[in-house]
Amino acid sequence: MDREGVEKVLNEKIRPALRMDGGNIELVKVDENKVFVKLMGACGGCPGGNIEYAPEEMKKNGAEVIHLATGMLVGYPPCPRVDYFRKFIPERFGLKVVVGTHPIPEKYNLIHGKLKTWNSKLWKELIKPTMPNKKIRLKYD
Repeated sequence: MDREGVEKVLNEKIRPALRMDGGNIELVKVDENKVFVKLMGACGGCPGGNIEYAPEEMKKNGAEVIHLATGMLVGYPPCPRVDYFRKFIPERFGLKVVVGTHPIPEKYNLIHGKLKTWNSKLWKELIKPTMPNKKIRLKYD
């Protein structure tokens, strides 16, 4: 699977459907059979259609892992459906899900700490893989 082939699938099959609801998808990188994408959109409506459609198309084209962007964790408010998505995608499509594409920048750690956004057991579990030491978080600021 090469970048050009993935872009073709995104442009022909996935982007048009996402854009109809104010969403979009960005290809972050292609690494062998892993495709890293960033889903974007207005959360005014239910993103369920995007989550059902995009992984299905990605799987048809060889994807084995879906990475949910770190932005879904650090936005304010963070996406309340992250936990549902990480459970739904493997169950429905048999694809592995990784939450987070890069470390959380320290500036987001500080603001969400003050707002107590991630204090629940669930949020602590969700952000753990994206919370390296402070030195690394500062490099992502």
